Amino acid sequence: MGFKGKEASSFFRDFLDECGGSAVIDGGFATELERHGADLNDQLWSAKCLVSSSSHLVRRVHLDYLEAGANIILTASYQATIQGFEAKGFSREEGVTMLRRSVEIAREAREIYHDRCTKDSSDFMRNERYRKRPILIAASVGSYGAYLADGSEYVGDYGDSVTVQTLKDFHRERVKILVDAGADLIAFETIPNKLEAQAYAELLDEEGIETPAWFAFSCKDESNVVSGDSIFECASVADSCRQVVAVGVNCTAPRFIHGLISSIKKKSSESAEDDFVPYIGKWRDAGASLFGGCCRTTPNTIRGIAEAIYGKVQDKCM
Repeated sequence: MGFKGKEASSFFRDFLDECGGSAVIDGGFATELERHGADLNDQLWSAKCLVSSSSHLVRRVHLDYLEAGANIILTASYQATIQGFEAKGFSREEGVTMLRRSVEIAREAREIYHDRCTKDSSDFMRNERYRKRPILIAASVGSYGAYLADGSEYVGDYGDSVTVQTLKDFHRERVKILVDAGADLIAFETIPNKLEAQAYAELLDEEGIETPAWFAFSCKDESNVVSGDSIFECASVADSCRQVVAVGVNCTAPRFIHGLISSIKKKSSESAEDDFVPYIGKWRDAGASLFGGCCRTTPNTIRGIAEAIYGKVQDKCM
């Protein structure tokens, strides 16, 4: 993910500087929840675990990624929307509570991790750079297609009836809830088209939201997002939004990322550990400064990324 230096908040610049110029984002969430025993065969997907009886699994996955070396952990809110919760029979108030809870659980995990590093340092790595590294909470905002749960976030075709205004109205309340809950960043993920990027940019401006945000696009090749819109044009939308501190890609084949980073910079698998990590040096040289994973990546992937950036990680507390 490329850093938007010119318009980035001093907060995010300082964060990257404290990380040494590059930072590690966490990886796939739903697959890790399933590995820990969660049944996600549901339209809510990973957001299903925000129900109180399963929230401990969410916290556990956050901790796994923190122990693997992540600097940024994303909340379990990718597919969490008021509309989605209501469709499953929850009240609006319950939906609001679960959205807020997604941020609270991530914050709790960060506190637990910091406490472990402080109290149990004899059992963990003594390298102060890792033990005291900065950790941010990013509120995950999935696309409109994620709510539809029909795969449209992977093709970007919402139909002619969906407009920028439709998308702003859909996303507005949950973005405000996540910000008010105390997220450090807003992560707009798997953006499939220019239309939704424009909606996010206008929404942030209209609501006067000051929380730093990043836009991550889902791409089909080195030049275009999955809808066919140019990544250069999509990045231009992000570049026009003063709250956006980084622009990147996710749910995209690693072989396309170097070219995509180059395009973005002009304007402003099962064996993921083997296929993914070797690209980190090349992406970093191309100008990326935030590195993480999404679907099917694991804490081992993130550990590999952290080691590629910081050197060999020997113990859990970094």
